Order: sequence, then C-alpha cells, then structure tokens
Amino acid sequence: MFSLIYGLWKYWFSKTEFHVLILGIDKSGKTTLLEKLKSLYSNLEGLPPDRIVPTVGLNIGRLEAAQSKLVFWDLGGQIGLRTIWEKYYEEAHAIIYVIDAASLSSFESSKSALEKVLRHEDLRGAPLLILANKQDLPGAVSAEELARYLDLKELDERLYMFEAISAYDGMGIKNSIEWLVEVMERSKRTETLRIRAGAAGHV
Repeated sequence: MFSLIYGLWKYWFSKTEFHVLILGIDKSGKTTLLEKLKSLYSNLEGLPPDRIVPTVGLNIGRLEAAQSKLVFWDLGGQIGLRTIWEKYYEEAHAIIYVIDAASLSSFESSKSALEKVLRHEDLRGAPLLILANKQDLPGAVSAEELARYLDLKELDERLYMFEAISAYDGMGIKNSIEWLVEVMERSKRTETLRIRAGAAGHV
C-alpha cells in the first residue's frame, strides 16, 4: 500500500506544473472555457453555461492534461478589471486569449486589449493560444478570418496558434490544449521560469 501511494505521489509531483492565463474582454467566454476544461479533463463537473456569471477578480482551475499539471487563471475581462491582469504575468508560462468570434462589434476592443498584453515585458516569450470562441453560434468567423482581422505585429518571436472552438460544446478544445502543453514544454519561457524558480529556491 505504501509503495502504491509513494508511486502515485512521485508520479504526480515529478510533473511540471504550468501556469496558464485565460484572458480576453468581458463576455468572450473565458469562464465557460474553464468550466468546460474541468468537465473534459477531470472528474469535476463544470458549471453549466446558464449558471456562469461575469468574473470579478479570479477563477482558478487545476487539472491534468496531456501528461502535465495545469493551473488556469481565469481573469475578469471588464475594462476596470484588466489592470489586475499584470499581477499574474510574471509567473505565467503561456496565455490563452479568448475572443467571441460571433461578435464582430467587439473585435476592435479585443484586438486593443491583446496588443497591450503582448507588449508587456513580463510576458516576453510566453506562448499564445488565440481562441475564436462561440463557433456554435451563427455568424462566428473562422480562426483564419480572425487572424487576418487582428493582423497582430507582436507575434514574430512568439509561439502562437489561432484555433476555432466552442467553449459551450467543447469543439476544438482538446486539440488546443494539447498544442499548448507541447509548446510550453519546449519554450524558452518555461526554461526561464525554471531557472528563476531554482535561483529563488537557493536564496
């Protein structure tokens, strides 16, 4: 019995823990995504979409996916709350940026907020997953159309991917997370955070 418990303990604690920011303006579907991740990757049943309220502050989700431990920080997207995003940048291994692909009127605000995120020094080199969410709704643009619209200039030195998903029914989510884990494992950002954590541990 002891050997079994020790084996499980060693298996769990030997894994890298990645911290992933879930960002985006309000009503883009960030918390719906987090709840769907819980239901897809753990024994926890996520909240149904009709019971999800706007995030004021922070929601945290911990789960295991693609043989890695993931901690998701879902941050409120209202204008007045975006100032707290920066408090989490320094420890983040990657960014998931969620956009409501069915709300063309919100694209400019989403683009502006994302460009500000990408310019921040504390997120240098962090892989970026941009999700064209709400593909279950009529009029949602594809990931390719969204990429053309955003026309981001800050992506040259960053691992990134655009993916069409539905946080409501789960479409595209597992492929997105598998890609994110794979790039986090080999990114310079992860190596930098490991070195920093090691140095802090020897202070």
